[in-house]
Amino acid sequence: MDERHAELEQLRRAMETRPVIDQAHGVLMAAYGCTPDRAWEVLVAVSQRTNTKLHRVASALVGTTQGQSLDEPLRSALRAALKATKPDEKSDEKPDEKNEKDETEQGA
Repeated sequence: MDERHAELEQLRRAMETRPVIDQAHGVLMAAYGCTPDRAWEVLVAVSQRTNTKLHRVASALVGTTQGQSLDEPLRSALRAALKATKPDEKSDEKPDEKNEKDETEQGA
């Protein structure tokens, strides 16, 4: 019975925190032109670099849309994460297009 209770509690917590995480995801996509995957990578990287729960990072990012500022550790981690996950600027091709081209060349 304790396992069921723990699982139910985890599901409840996920349902409570998911909306703010989704909002932060959108903020990153809008503010920095991130793809959905890159926005997720940035959120996770900031969380890991600062040892902060993902929903707390998300809440802080969403707060910036209401005039709140990010604490310096989050701001620094955000800059680093955006830089580290920056797509290759040398190529105008999307990764999927490049993979398709590689597969086509291999088959020829």
